[in-house]
Amino acid sequence: MPDPAVVQPALELSFLDADVSVERRPDGALVLRTEVPFVPTDALLHNYLREWAEARPDQTFLAERTTDGRAWRTISYGDAHEAATRLATAFAARELGPSRPILILSGNSIAHQLVALGAMMAGIPYAPLSVAYSTMSGDFGKLRAILRSLDPGLVFAAEAAPFARALAIDEMKGRAIVLGEGHAEIAGATALQSLLADPADAAVLHRARELPSQTVAKILFTSGSTGMPKGVPTTHRMMCTSQSQIAVMWPFLRDHTPVILDWLPWSHVFGGSFSFNTVLRYGGTLYIDDGKPIPGEFARTIRNLREVRPTLYWNVPRGYELLLAVLESDAEVRQSFFGDLALMFYAGASLPAPLWQDLVTIGQRASGRVIPMTTSWGLTETAPSITMINRAVLAPGNIGIPMPGLALKLVPHQGKLEARVRGPNVMDGYWNAPEATAAAFDEEGYFRTGDAVILADPDDATQGVMFDGRTTEDFKLLTGTWVDAAAIRLRAHAAMAGLINDVVVTGADRDDVGLLLLCAAGHDPDDPAYRGKLAAALLRLNQGVTGASQCVARAIIMRQPPSFDSGEITEKGSLNARLIRERRAELVEALHRGSHPDMIGGG
Repeated sequence: MPDPAVVQPALELSFLDADVSVERRPDGALVLRTEVPFVPTDALLHNYLREWAEARPDQTFLAERTTDGRAWRTISYGDAHEAATRLATAFAARELGPSRPILILSGNSIAHQLVALGAMMAGIPYAPLSVAYSTMSGDFGKLRAILRSLDPGLVFAAEAAPFARALAIDEMKGRAIVLGEGHAEIAGATALQSLLADPADAAVLHRARELPSQTVAKILFTSGSTGMPKGVPTTHRMMCTSQSQIAVMWPFLRDHTPVILDWLPWSHVFGGSFSFNTVLRYGGTLYIDDGKPIPGEFARTIRNLREVRPTLYWNVPRGYELLLAVLESDAEVRQSFFGDLALMFYAGASLPAPLWQDLVTIGQRASGRVIPMTTSWGLTETAPSITMINRAVLAPGNIGIPMPGLALKLVPHQGKLEARVRGPNVMDGYWNAPEATAAAFDEEGYFRTGDAVILADPDDATQGVMFDGRTTEDFKLLTGTWVDAAAIRLRAHAAMAGLINDVVVTGADRDDVGLLLLCAAGHDPDDPAYRGKLAAALLRLNQGVTGASQCVARAIIMRQPPSFDSGEITEKGSLNARLIRERRAELVEALHRGSHPDMIGGG
């Protein structure tokens, strides 16, 4: 029986029903295309704001928590458009442009988005940085490198205090500093409010409507999980084409005004280009979630879910894991969350099958209907989606069919099929990085994703593709046998759930496979009971598999946490496995010799 007070929404979900063609080449490569008419759009992202400001000026566009957390501060489409046009006028009067863009240091906020929209209207690229680059770093290495690469003419932060140290580094000298709050605390800084004081210039507004769609709207930086972050120039055409592709895949959005509660950072493509742009494209409302799926902060997400009834919800698997525990025990949150919910969406990592099933089951019990769980696969360089689920599927792993207008080439590589993509939402190249750009594309102009996929059904491409790990993760043992590191990592997470936060697979040019373990919070590496649980989990991990390339011989706990400044861990919390293995070579050596006291498993 459904929980009381849960109203079934009237929305009927409709998905694209289309064939997927497969070109089979003599070298074993496959080229997949979704066979549906599609023409890339020349729309401008900020023009969606103008359209909704004219059609529904009083509707809430963005909402954020007030400083004391007791209420929501909101801005309507009409007021947001007025503020953005005033900022566009102020920016246009400064020496800013493609060679002197705007840098945003702070995270998601109404002020952040007004600056971004104002920059777009003025034809000035903006670059939203991960907050961690300016607040978590000890030496600001990544921030300094980005400042040298971008050479921004203006730097914005929503408040002074958290960014005071970053704003004081030498590379900030000579740049205009604009602050939402606390401008008096930083010498020479300008208050954002002062830029909003003067009315908009009609000439600036006219130019905003007529900008070429190939204008760079923003520069997103890759996460740096495989090296220093690279700048990705993202044009209006890339982002608006992506939204048009989503509209074809999910036609139900045309008759749907989304209400979304979301924490995903706008400095990354999932939050900044997928989530936010979907809200703007369809005239929805975005509640900025001030919580995160980490200990100590997720309680704010739950508080927000008591007040906001989302119609669409997206998160990373860790977020769903934390949410499930609350949904199972708290009827109020369960009713609010599922009351108007039409669809759940995950990305960023694989969703464990038990978690998938539990979420679908509790959703059906709470609402009396099946709420689809779906996903997409994409990259910063593709703004973002390459594939998307276009049907209600019953289990995780499938990442969908190619987006309309894209060609997805699967090239044999080290026993896998490396995915490469070509299409209108793919970047032309990295920012000021010609060598990286040249290496990123093959001889036919396909972007090399570095990911591997396989057909879910070798005889029916309409069933979509399955993610098959990173081609750069795999390695060979001394025997010459390839090790599927991604598959072992997934098995390790399943076997050691709740015991570890993450794991690095080792064994390149060695006799066997090992693991470097990052303990989950609340566990003592010296606790015999904890170590016993890890040993038992290692046995479970090896059950049902044979051969040195699949069995894990031993594991070891990393006593020293991954270093952000050294690049071992990104701001998203993902590990740079290659760098960890290099920087901890002695630990890896001891692990494979079987001589370390912290070793768990075989001798």
